[in-house]
Amino acid sequence: MGLKVSIFTAILSLLISCKKGVKVEDTSAKKGENIEKITEATSQFEDLEGNPIAIADYKGKRVLLNYWATWCRPCIEEMPSLLRSQAILEKENYIFLLASDQTLEVIKDFKEKRNFDFKYIKYNGSWAEEQINSLPTTYIYNEEGEKVEKIIGGVVWDSPEVLQKLKETH
Repeated sequence: MGLKVSIFTAILSLLISCKKGVKVEDTSAKKGENIEKITEATSQFEDLEGNPIAIADYKGKRVLLNYWATWCRPCIEEMPSLLRSQAILEKENYIFLLASDQTLEVIKDFKEKRNFDFKYIKYNGSWAEEQINSLPTTYIYNEEGEKVEKIIGGVVWDSPEVLQKLKETH
């Protein structure tokens, strides 16, 4: 009986933590408010070779930072449109980073099997630190390194409306 309850609880928590719906929060600062910037010299990220990287390394570019997991169905469902959007927005000075807290081996295996051509990175922090309550969650940073958008849930990234919003994000 205890095993059934444990399995049910695990499945329920997985279902609750992934979101298909979309919630967009404008995190751009109003006059007089503090702006969250990419300034950290230290990093909680690493590339697939295990080298530490910082989001601050991409200052001067617009950064789309997508938090995802291999077990998150909405995360995987949005990847084809995210890939198409990446190709379209490359000329808009965007870099797409897909961050997972899973092991490097799991991320590499996913990359190899699914063949989505993204820059995958490993996130070594906690979801709570980044105010992430569900996956996928995406942050958009402008060229100055300011976090200007938070998007919660799966998105059709190559829809005209989303592409226009991303092109206008500064």
